[in-house]
Amino acid sequence: MNLVLQGLDDCKPRLERIAALVAPARLTWLGERAVRCEDISYSPGLRQTIEVAAHAAQLDATYMMGLHKLDDFKLVAMDMDSTLITIECIDEIADMQGLKAQVAEITEAAMCGDLDFSASLARRVALLAGLDAGALERVYEERLRLSLGAENMLAAVQAAGLKTLLVSGGFTFFTTRLKQRLGLDYTHANELEIVDGKLTGRVIGTVVDAEEKKRTVERVCVQLGIRPEQAIVMGDGANDLQMMGIAGLSVAFRAKPVVREQASVALNFVGLDGILPLLG
Repeated sequence: MNLVLQGLDDCKPRLERIAALVAPARLTWLGERAVRCEDISYSPGLRQTIEVAAHAAQLDATYMMGLHKLDDFKLVAMDMDSTLITIECIDEIADMQGLKAQVAEITEAAMCGDLDFSASLARRVALLAGLDAGALERVYEERLRLSLGAENMLAAVQAAGLKTLLVSGGFTFFTTRLKQRLGLDYTHANELEIVDGKLTGRVIGTVVDAEEKKRTVERVCVQLGIRPEQAIVMGDGANDLQMMGIAGLSVAFRAKPVVREQASVALNFVGLDGILPLLG
């Protein structure tokens, strides 16, 4: 059993302190901000102690059996809102209607798994009816930002030859632009209906919910001739759990508790490029 510890800024003293608690046979430094503790002492109780101590030290702690390499995988599939990017696009669009608080409350409940995603999406999109479609461009230009480490992560996985998929319960307006901007291979998202330059309050076609996200990952894997176990899947909300559940490596990024509990890896402090020290 190995333990990878990583953090931000000047974290080496904190890494050394937490690493000492697991009595590793070896320490392998993966840069100044990450260390792999190899052949560690392990018990469920010790693991809980380490995770609490690491969290208090603002470090991410990932337990892994053996060593894994990036080229063990062939696909990286990502959620968009609050995963690849820092915002929930629908909440920011709603802000243009003066309804951000109302929509954000529904979004939060859906991401925690307290509301059915498809029903909650319909409720939220209906509140956007009549909004000028130019608001979407404003959100993209003024508010959309990539998550910490996103560009580093993508550069590394693309250089290693992995394909990339952005699959989102958000909207094609944003996934299409991110595909071109970041050189992504595949995208799939909901399409907002626009008539005479105004949002109608409806989406067109099949809703990209949890089941559709899973089906999309499966379809892309078939196209690539790979197994789902050769995919890394990243997400933050309850609607990501089904696609994360079929992956070889599931990554909860700044995620809701229900997602952190079920993922292979939880990154709470470092950026999306925090997967790289885990994969050699």
